[in-house]
Amino acid sequence: MRLIFTAILLATTSPLAAQVASPDRPVTDPGSIVSPANPAARPVPLDDIGVTRSLYDAVWSADGKTIFVATDLTGRVNIWRMDAGGSWPVQLTQSDEAQAGLATSRDGRWLYFTQDAGGNEYYDVYRVPTNGGATENLTNTPERSESGLLAGPAGGLVALSTKLKSEGQSNLAVMDAAGKVRNLTAEKDPAFSWSAVAWVDGGKAIIANRSLVDSSASEIWKVEVASGTATMLLGKAKTIYSASGATPDGAVLAVTTDEGTGQPHAGAYTVATKKWQWLPKTPWEETSDIVTPDGKAMFVRTNNDGRSTLSRVDLASMAKTDLALDPGRNSIPGLTAISPDGKRMFVTRSGADSPTMLYAYDLAANKTAAIVPLAMASLTPALLPKSQVVTYKSFDGTLISAIVTTPFNLTRDGRTPAIVMPHGGPTGQSQDGFSRYATAFATRGYIVIQPNFRGSTGYGKAFQEANFKDLGGGDLKDTVAAKNFLVQSGYVDPKRVGIFGGSYGGFMTLMAIGRTPDEFAAAVQWFGIINWRTMYRDQDEFLKAYQRTLLGTPEDNPDVYDASSPLTYMKAAKAPLLSLQGENDIRVPRGQAQEVEDILKAKGNIVETVFYPAEGHGFQKRETQLDALRRTIGWFDKYLKGE
Repeated sequence: MRLIFTAILLATTSPLAAQVASPDRPVTDPGSIVSPANPAARPVPLDDIGVTRSLYDAVWSADGKTIFVATDLTGRVNIWRMDAGGSWPVQLTQSDEAQAGLATSRDGRWLYFTQDAGGNEYYDVYRVPTNGGATENLTNTPERSESGLLAGPAGGLVALSTKLKSEGQSNLAVMDAAGKVRNLTAEKDPAFSWSAVAWVDGGKAIIANRSLVDSSASEIWKVEVASGTATMLLGKAKTIYSASGATPDGAVLAVTTDEGTGQPHAGAYTVATKKWQWLPKTPWEETSDIVTPDGKAMFVRTNNDGRSTLSRVDLASMAKTDLALDPGRNSIPGLTAISPDGKRMFVTRSGADSPTMLYAYDLAANKTAAIVPLAMASLTPALLPKSQVVTYKSFDGTLISAIVTTPFNLTRDGRTPAIVMPHGGPTGQSQDGFSRYATAFATRGYIVIQPNFRGSTGYGKAFQEANFKDLGGGDLKDTVAAKNFLVQSGYVDPKRVGIFGGSYGGFMTLMAIGRTPDEFAAAVQWFGIINWRTMYRDQDEFLKAYQRTLLGTPEDNPDVYDASSPLTYMKAAKAPLLSLQGENDIRVPRGQAQEVEDILKAKGNIVETVFYPAEGHGFQKRETQLDALRRTIGWFDKYLKGE
């Protein structure tokens, strides 16, 4: 019966399918893709790409004279201290486990951080003296995770979120200086999570968000610290109201909402009068960000088709001033990115030819200064391939945007190999920032396309929800259309196209080789889903709640689970497949990769699977990152280039 159902599903076309709404934009001519000449171009060594560090977090000291960053300078995500004016980084902590989620105590004595065990995503709160010394596990709760630290203005309290391993929901809590945690909320719905946004009223209350797991709705609350009394300030069914900051007295909130538009936009909300102040309308995703300590301005991030800009908005006039940053992926890291004196702010930027850099932005002069260079010397804009945001039409006329990274010195002769890279999520988006994978491929002669298929964020609610109960259906067709776009450019050989992704991108990879077995000549998937039924059985409770928003439950929607699981189609798979998986992954458990391995080996396919110990969902350790990158590039070189 399942085989009959599958055959019907595969044979179905969608002549009556309606185009999914998203911001209007012109369709790109594939012939406009150009490979520039660059006689100096050469492959960037994989070790250099792998050693290029990532920035996980950054905070100021209480007096603003020092900064603390979480980065993997040594191949482990540890904490480093630097003078705010610039200095050689001094290592503050050392551990094989990843350390991030930084918060500085207001008295300047302690730096708080979170740390899990082997990538299992159950975090404890630690602290270390800011001048160096032994780390201390303050919570030590194997059955409960603590995250989202936000230091209070007085009394040594830290706001945070807590989540029991046995539950999906998380709650708002406070922790005292001794590490004692007290929940302020008692959430009953496993699909909702609480997170602290701002301390207000001199530390007597916290502005917090109560958010649905799929990011489709959220509410803003004010919670009294002493009593836990919670008052909803903004909320409506199926609507986003998400605070990102507040004036010190809590009178005005910086808010992101999609009310009335279906697309997130930023505004300033006055609590007492319930009045809004808005920025000029934009069709693109616009989100509020932090508020300056003096309460006079907020920041806004505009995501224009995968390229983001940051702006400062005066709360009195709503006048908007763009920050002096080049286009790319720009963001403000965390809720406490502004220095204690209010003069400087952390911002990060990356581009296709520029790895992530941490900057200090001068709020008065509208200038930025680089603080922490994280890339190897070989990764310079002069040698790295450039990117282009393109738009094409999918099977039903829906507009799909994608990031195309094109190698130098190609000939338009239809012989170039290519890689299609679907992103994770599915509620995520490929943005025009640095990708070590796109860089590794493109400097080795592969054209790379990263499609933002239906289900992606950034294009409005209708587009984001267009793959609900259709995972691996319309979004897979959008992904195959990305391949066709590259072929139409005249550069790409349709028989030398591979597909590579992680998490939901891994799911899309598995779905692609099973459901469209003649489209891709080789595949690599990292921690992807093959079977939504066993996923639902084995994964963390929070992720179960997320899966219910996408597919319902296996009992209520068995046909949807069959249609959306690569398992249903895997007997048709032909492409050589490499699978990489963390042993401690709670998001996509180990068993998913094992199912893939067992099925394909039994039918005689070319398949290889590697399990990494003490790694979770996304590889943290330098040796794992390097091994995964080398294996991935080697796989495609072998099966697409014949090397």
